[in-house]
Amino acid sequence: MVEKSASLASEAAAPAGSAGTGLGGTHFERGRQLAQRAHQIIPGGAHTYAKGDDQFPEQAPPFIVRGKGCHAWDLDGNEFIEYNMGLRAVTLGHAYEPVIRAAAEALPFGTNFTRPAPIEVECAERFLELIPTAQMVKYCKDGSTAVDAAVRLARAHTGRDKIAICGDHPFFSTSDWFIGTTGMPAGIPRWIRDATVRFRYNDLASVEAMFDAHPDQIACVILEAARTVEPAPGFLEGLKALCHRRGAVLVFDEMITGFRWHRSGAQHIYGVTPDLSAFGKAIANGFGVSAVAGTRELMELGGLKTSRERVFLLSTTHGAETHALAAAIATMKVYRDEDVTGHLHRQGRRLRDGISKIVAELKLEGYFDCIGRDCCLLFGTNDADRKPSQPMRTLFMQETIRRGVIAPALVVSYSHTDRDIDLTIEIVGEALAVYRKALEEGVGKYLQGRPVKPVFRPFA
Repeated sequence: MVEKSASLASEAAAPAGSAGTGLGGTHFERGRQLAQRAHQIIPGGAHTYAKGDDQFPEQAPPFIVRGKGCHAWDLDGNEFIEYNMGLRAVTLGHAYEPVIRAAAEALPFGTNFTRPAPIEVECAERFLELIPTAQMVKYCKDGSTAVDAAVRLARAHTGRDKIAICGDHPFFSTSDWFIGTTGMPAGIPRWIRDATVRFRYNDLASVEAMFDAHPDQIACVILEAARTVEPAPGFLEGLKALCHRRGAVLVFDEMITGFRWHRSGAQHIYGVTPDLSAFGKAIANGFGVSAVAGTRELMELGGLKTSRERVFLLSTTHGAETHALAAAIATMKVYRDEDVTGHLHRQGRRLRDGISKIVAELKLEGYFDCIGRDCCLLFGTNDADRKPSQPMRTLFMQETIRRGVIAPALVVSYSHTDRDIDLTIEIVGEALAVYRKALEEGVGKYLQGRPVKPVFRPFA
């Protein structure tokens, strides 16, 4: 075992009844008791599929009760360095003081009124200052709703029905037009499933073929500007030109790339401005705020100054809750005044370099890989035949959790210090030593319990 860092219990009170056990844990009795209750009243035991029991090893904390910076504590008092915090939404850090203070200061004045609150205008102005490629913005609560709004605008603008999605990207919306294309299409009519078509990333020929197969039918093309693979030279520029030549709207899903690739989004990094964009996650450091943004011509279809048939764009009861917008403003101020994305890239590179050195020492090239941009690292796990392996993924997570790192991905935050990164590298090194043995002797000898499973699967 490596030497553990000092507990952060002095910075925040430990959970009631907990003595605080330091980094790592193998005992989750209180958490498992609550999990049994959760499964009786919540389908799947969690309100977000990616947080469900099937996504983590059996030897994992069932619940997180509090966090500070990049550290988190479970119901049994175990402490962890956390990655991928809040599904990449908590980019500054848990309980980040300026954000929490802004939300708290807004709460005593009320959260929701009969008419708009002035903070709605301020929050829109702050967003458009950071995302100058957009001309108008409208807020809502989650990423799916923002992407759905972009789809509706595109369909109204073009008079077309079909939606084209990048088949290499995993998720765009919880709505039928997207979920019908996944491995969990139950309950979605066939005619809705058929309204969505796919193309390949970095493959303009596949986009051209898609337009040829569905002439004058595709309303919009939706993709992340980048994910684990960078855009090939000319791909995004060519995609935009092709969409406009074929009369379709180009939509960037910036839920992950926005406020992580750059404070002005991936569209700034790559120099390609989409017609519409959807932002969320990091925009308010975990508070429920998302946004659809784009050209005035398209966005005004949902406003009061259009001569065309109006679009019911966004009209959510809680979309402009004042405390959440205050949190968003505070978060955007941090991005404006501090080099957040530079820190994310630097710490991600430090983590990648350290892990890559261990992978080389253990001769694990082709068996374990760090994947993606430094600011948004994922990891790939392969078996002895170098094929993707869920059991090996589970084993890696099991061994890092045991030692004090919870990492469904290796995505860093602004609160990950050099010490956190260095300690994580040591812990990953120990976990990969077990991983090496499992490749040689069989994963069943080391894995405790069942392997994790993909979210999108037709049967439990």
